[in-house]
Amino acid sequence: MNPRHHHSPIAERWLWRIGRLSVAGALCALLIASLSGCVTEYSGGSPMSADLEATLNKRVALARQYIGVGVWVNAKRNLELAQEIDPENAEVFEAFALVYQSTGEFEMAESQFRAALKADPTLSRARNNFAAFLYSQGRFSEAEREFSAVTKDTLYSGRPMAFLNLGLCRLQLDNPAGAEAAFTRALSMDRRNSVALLEMGFLRLEAGDTDEAKRYHGAYRTVSPQQSPRGLLLGLQIADATGDQDALGSYELALRNLYPDSPEYREWMERQSR
Repeated sequence: MNPRHHHSPIAERWLWRIGRLSVAGALCALLIASLSGCVTEYSGGSPMSADLEATLNKRVALARQYIGVGVWVNAKRNLELAQEIDPENAEVFEAFALVYQSTGEFEMAESQFRAALKADPTLSRARNNFAAFLYSQGRFSEAEREFSAVTKDTLYSGRPMAFLNLGLCRLQLDNPAGAEAAFTRALSMDRRNSVALLEMGFLRLEAGDTDEAKRYHGAYRTVSPQQSPRGLLLGLQIADATGDQDALGSYELALRNLYPDSPEYREWMERQSR
């Protein structure tokens, strides 16, 4: 396995709990975290009364809370009541999509995501979450297209993470140059993005630039002092490439002792046995 294609759940709630990359998870966490609803008009465009607006927002807020704790039946019930008020509301469609994705009803989830984007093509949060869904399904080209669209919304608060996710998609598509460009944009907006720092380290190492790989790895360790298996693997590979036997022994010992069952440790041991 190419080491850059495996990401331990990073993350960072990063989203961050990301699997095959763990991106999927990471991506997922973002979904729930970003769920919010503020609806002021009927789908038909006519003004909504203050009472109906308050009721709709209350139902969406309750659904969001239930999604956060995994109580899917109650989440769906509140969304159904919200949909009775506004049958074509993008926020409600998106929330339904997250419920169906979480319960493994993927066709319904995709249908609801598409309905949300049809109702409001400018809803970048829904597009971002749809992209995360596509990524989790292994549909990387489609996910890349959606994440790319999200990054063009300069007012979207999740834009730095969208660039990060775009880079992860491009890694899966064997486009290291495109991935590096996306990670660079993510870091220009958030210099402490540990995932982007780590992946840039791997990319620079693969390009033969050990000095830059070491710099990114050092920055990663600064913002993420708790050693992760993937961070240790990068340290191992840099030490191996530069012939630093002391660092090599230290990183290998830490990886073996802290994460003996991790894919990173298995990968390293397989490389040593070749």
